[in-house]
Amino acid sequence: MISIDNLVVEFSGHTLFSDVSFTINENDKIALMGKNGAGKSTMMKIIAGVQNATRGHVRCPKEAVIAYLPQHLLTEDNTTVFDEASKAFSHVFKLRNEMEDLNKQLETRTDYESDEYMKIIERVSDLGEKYYALEDVNYDAEVEKALKGLGFKQEDFTRQTNEFSGGWRMRIELVKILLQKPDLILLDEPTNHIDIESVIWLEDFLLNKANAVVVISHDRAFIDNITNRTIEVTMGRIYDYKANYSHYLQLREERRAHQIKAFEEQKKFIADNQAFIDRFKGTFSKTNQVNSRERMLEKLEIIEIDDIDTSALKLRFPKTQRSGDYPITVKEISKSYGSHVVFKNASMSISRGEKVCFVGRNGEGKSTMIKAILNEIEVEGECVLGHNVKVGYFAQNQAALLDENLTVFQTVDEIAQGDIRKQLKNILGRFMFKGEAIDKKVGVLSGGEKTRLAMVKLLLEPVNLLILDEPTNHLDLKSKDVLKEALIDFDGTLVLVSHDRDFLQGLSNKVFEFKDQRVIEHFETIDAFLERNRIESIKAMDL
Repeated sequence: MISIDNLVVEFSGHTLFSDVSFTINENDKIALMGKNGAGKSTMMKIIAGVQNATRGHVRCPKEAVIAYLPQHLLTEDNTTVFDEASKAFSHVFKLRNEMEDLNKQLETRTDYESDEYMKIIERVSDLGEKYYALEDVNYDAEVEKALKGLGFKQEDFTRQTNEFSGGWRMRIELVKILLQKPDLILLDEPTNHIDIESVIWLEDFLLNKANAVVVISHDRAFIDNITNRTIEVTMGRIYDYKANYSHYLQLREERRAHQIKAFEEQKKFIADNQAFIDRFKGTFSKTNQVNSRERMLEKLEIIEIDDIDTSALKLRFPKTQRSGDYPITVKEISKSYGSHVVFKNASMSISRGEKVCFVGRNGEGKSTMIKAILNEIEVEGECVLGHNVKVGYFAQNQAALLDENLTVFQTVDEIAQGDIRKQLKNILGRFMFKGEAIDKKVGVLSGGEKTRLAMVKLLLEPVNLLILDEPTNHLDLKSKDVLKEALIDFDGTLVLVSHDRDFLQGLSNKVFEFKDQRVIEHFETIDAFLERNRIESIKAMDL
């Protein structure tokens, strides 16, 4: 059991938490929830031991292993993927190597009666007891299964880690954490850079193989599937629910209703007593009663209502002309990079008004197909955009295309047309740009903030074909809901690449699966596709 006792965190006179206490028990699967800026990541860093609290303690058993996967990795190295993942067992290899070294010394030494010789024997005995008590494991096989489970191919194992993007390096770190089988796993946005199949594999591992887990995530399906407890960080304190995320939302509404009722009752109580004080202040016969009520009001702890966004912003894409009957037609296209074949002889046609999604492991060609459709790369075969198609495209690097000299507000103001201009501040607010943030220059924004701003900009453009490549990576749950509602109401054609199953749910009526250099068309929803493939995928990637 890990205990968080009376945690206080203060920054420049601002209190982030005050006297926060809770325990993490064996096999707890906890979702750490709260608004951006509430302090979730700070709390996780303190539990991980990489940041200190102003006051308070994190207490855990001496032998407990806590593993932490941050949102952004800062490390660089020059080793192979397989060797880096094998570092998960470095403590085992260290034991074995030291034993082998000491045994060699015993074979060559002749000072059998010396104290040093006896100390070596004692050390070998101690190490042997620890080493042989370990579970008999084929470490190479465990590393291979974990790497494949999170999307690596056999040929990737011998590649240098510095050849991979940040998202893939994040997976290597995740593999190392999972293989260590720690007492507590701390995960900060672990699904941002992995595909649906890998998310499903990760869920299965955390549910069936991991001990305690604390996770911060904006992936509703992921946290619903793996958690049995939700800790909400809000207004400097926590609320602890023995429930998964969806159930927690219901319980939170009930809690807030009680708060509102108690607040209104207290407000009436204060008003009644203040009225008595105002009426009888200076009246000699009522002096004691007036003083008593004044002291009572001074000591009264005012009930706070949890801050919650109840605005009902409904965003619709601006109207534009209809496209032709088939906005996208792909005929027998193939694409290779050197000897690496991405896909070959792929064909698809997407009708006006269809909403389709591209699924498949990272590297199977989803983004490559999008670039081919948009004529950004050369391919063998034919890709045709239909008559009168106006494309709105959100790429994974969309943030890099923003004008860094404009402010946040200027970025959206210059493209907004009509009545939507009156809602610009509200729209920016729903995507976490509030107050002074709308006057910031784009150049000083973080990568995540730029991505959110690029999404707002796209929502304001009149288009009839939307192509979105991983649009939700930096969106919180409320921002996702705003985007999803707009996409449901969008009367144009939608092509969507996303690993977020909850976001995809109800958005598509056709699935194009990218697998083994092929593109396979499935006339079904994403839910039906994933359900049909779930058991098979988990078995194939079992660890």
